[in-house]
Amino acid sequence: MSLYYVQKFLYQLNRDEALQEQYDADRRGVLTGYELTDEEVEALVAPDIGLLFHLGVNGQILMHFAALHQIEWTDYLQRMGDGIAKHGPVREGVYAMTGYEGVGEA
Repeated sequence: MSLYYVQKFLYQLNRDEALQEQYDADRRGVLTGYELTDEEVEALVAPDIGLLFHLGVNGQILMHFAALHQIEWTDYLQRMGDGIAKHGPVREGVYAMTGYEGVGEA
């Protein structure tokens, strides 16, 4: 997994209008310059907010990516929760879920 490169790409995408235009024109192609796994590429191309959160993408970076895709705040939050329910706890990063028992479990 290459969380660093996912977040680096998103950080740059969130701030660079030219990169946003490239991403809009060819999502898969713009990612070739980054060391990403197939899973990460698919999540960025989709965009799959829930999977990206599960992979450990920082929520501050991810919320701007969601806004770029015109995903409303409540839908963004729902997608993050759905990602945990579907894929499991956050794998790494500042949101890593250690000792996680699962959604709805104590």
